[in-house]
Amino acid sequence: MLNASNFVEGVDLTFKIIYGISFFFLIGITAVMLYFVIRYRRKKHPRAVQIKDNLTLEITWITIPVLLVLLMFYYGYVAFQPMRNAPKDALPIKVIGKMWFWTFEYEGGKQSPVLVVPRNKPILLNLHSDDVIHSLYIPAFRIKQDVVPGKENFMWFIPNQLGEFDILCSAYCGLRHSYMETKVKVVQPEEYKIWLKSVQEQSAEPPGLIILKKNACIGCHSIDGSKLVSVTFKGMYGKTAAVITNGTERTIVVNEGYLMTSIFEPDKDVVVGYPKGLMKTYKGLVTEDEAKKIIEYLKSIK
Repeated sequence: MLNASNFVEGVDLTFKIIYGISFFFLIGITAVMLYFVIRYRRKKHPRAVQIKDNLTLEITWITIPVLLVLLMFYYGYVAFQPMRNAPKDALPIKVIGKMWFWTFEYEGGKQSPVLVVPRNKPILLNLHSDDVIHSLYIPAFRIKQDVVPGKENFMWFIPNQLGEFDILCSAYCGLRHSYMETKVKVVQPEEYKIWLKSVQEQSAEPPGLIILKKNACIGCHSIDGSKLVSVTFKGMYGKTAAVITNGTERTIVVNEGYLMTSIFEPDKDVVVGYPKGLMKTYKGLVTEDEAKKIIEYLKSIK
C-alpha cells in the first residue's frame, strides 16, 4: 500500500516528524522527572530552597517549543497545500453522501456504489450531501474531506497503485454510520473506459426505488423489514396505523392519500411513538408524479 496516491509520502513524513518530536519529549520529560525525584528527594533535601530566576533557561524553554511547533506547521502545510490545488485536467466525479451510503456519479449521469478510477490519472471528487454532515475518508490515499449539506467542497488525488481500497465516513452521521463504507477500485485506463461504457443508470431498479434512494428515504425507512430510524416500507401499504392528528389519536389505513400527505405534509398525521418534526417535507424536492411512483413501489413490497 506504499504510495497508493500522490499524497502518501508528504502526509506520512508529517506524521513521522510529529510522532518523533512527541516520543522525544515523552522520553525526555520522563527522564528529567525521574532525575528530579531522585536528585531532590525529601530525604536528601529536608528543607525547601528557593530557586532564583534563570533567564537563559526561560528563553530556552520558550524558544525550542516555538521552533518545533513552527516546524510541524511547515511540514503540515507543505503536505496540505497541494490537496487544495487540483489539476485542470483532473477527471471530475460527483460524490453524493446520504444516510447511509455513498453514490458516485460519472459523466453522462452514470452512477455506481463503488468509486472506479483509472490509474495515474488525476481524479477530482466534487462532494455533496443530501442530508447531514458526512466525511469522505480514504485511508490508503491519506485524504479526508467533510461533505456538508449546502456547501460545495472537493478533494483530488492521483491513484498510483492498482487494487481496491477502503472508503469510510469519518464523521458520525447517525444510526447506521458504521454501514457507510465502500471501495475505491483503481484499474488500468483501458479497463476504466470499458467499465464506464458498461455501467447502466440503475435501469434494473423500479423508478420508485430510484427516487427513494435519490432522496435518502431508505436511510430512515428500510425496505427489508429491518428497524431503522422510522417505520419500514416493507408491508406498509394497506395496513392500519395509529396516528396523531391535531393532537388527537386516530386510526388510519395506509393508502395512497395517506402516503401522499406523508410525503408533502409529514407532520399532519404523525405515527404514534415517533416525534413530530422527525421527517422533513419533500415539497419542491419530489414532484407529484414522482410521489405516485414511490407509492406504486411501496404497494409492490409486501
